[in-house]
Order: sequence, then structure tokens, then C-alpha cells
Amino acid sequence: MERRITALTAQQKNPNRINVFLDGEFAFGLYRITAAWLKIGDLLSEERIQRLQDQDGLELVYQRALEFLSYRPRSEKEIRQRMTEKEHPPEVVETVLQRLRAAGLVSDEAFARTWTENRVTFRPRSRRMLAAELRQKGVEQETIDQTLSELPAEESLALESARKYARRLESLEWEAFRQKMAGHLGRKGFGYETVAEVTRQIWQELHDETN
Repeated sequence: MERRITALTAQQKNPNRINVFLDGEFAFGLYRITAAWLKIGDLLSEERIQRLQDQDGLELVYQRALEFLSYRPRSEKEIRQRMTEKEHPPEVVETVLQRLRAAGLVSDEAFARTWTENRVTFRPRSRRMLAAELRQKGVEQETIDQTLSELPAEESLALESARKYARRLESLEWEAFRQKMAGHLGRKGFGYETVAEVTRQIWQELHDETN
């Protein structure tokens, strides 16, 4: 049995969705992109109605994924987890991920570069800790290795982290300075030798400036 479209109206609360009226009664809502080819007077079979609603379900997950991506870049694992938490079917989530990849909106390689660049700029830490963070985000080891190979040397990362922290310790004597700086760098994942060398170098830099 076919039903005729008698009205197509934008929803007041969400203009990106269209209310579809069949035979004079509200039937269902669709995203504009799903409803784009519909017009008043069209006849819809039950099969076509089901296809439209299935497409709309995909579009809903896609729009939610775009909103999730709008706050910051995400790995595929993060998107998959978030959409699964929303109780979307796994096959729908995978279809949406394919669409995001094809549009260039999700890439674990790009995500890994952005993540590490942000960390190096604002919150420097060791390669070991960066690798652990990326693994937690679901990035494959090969991608992690390639991304970390593009970073500065470990000592440079430690120096950057130490310089950002050092101003808090300017008034301390050597022993207290050494303990606090070593603790800070240790929490950032740097090894003992790097910590010891960088702590001495930063101490020297501070005191060269004040002398």
C-alpha cells in the first residue's frame, strides 16, 4: 500500500529536520539531506518508507559523530566508543566511520600528529608517555612509531617541560629544586638519566640569568 506525501515542513526546534506528512497526517521526521529528493505528491511504499528511515538513522549517527568531532580531533576508537555508548548498532557505527574517512574527517594518522603536536607545545612529556596515550586512544603501533619518529629528541622534550615548570621553583635551594624538578619530569615519563641531566641544566640556566 502506498501513501502520498501531503506536506513537508521544517521542524521549529531543529530546522535541519523535515516533518513528513502522509495522507494528511504527520508520519515521521527526516534530516534535510535524507528528505532532499522528496516532494509533495510523491507516493511512498512501505519499503521506501523503511529505506528512508534507515537512511535517517545513519544520518543521525553521522551528525552525532560530527558534533563529537567539533570539540577536538578524535581517534576512530573514541568515535566508536562514543557512538556505542549512545546504543547505536555496531554496523551503523562502522558505516558512519567509513563515511567520515571518505570525507577526510577522521584519520588516526592525522589524529596522532595533532595529539603529539599539542602535547609538545603545551604539555611536553616523554615519548613513552605519548605512546601510552596514543595506544589508549586506539592508535595502531605502526602509526605511533611513525608519529614519534617526527618528534624532537627526548632530552629536548624534557627541557621544554622543565622550562615551563622551572619558574615556580626559582626561589628554592638546590636540593629542594632538584627533588621537585625530578618529580615533575618523572611524572612526565622521562627516564632517570634524562631527568638528572635536564635538572642540572635548568638549574644552571636559572642561576645564570640571576647572576
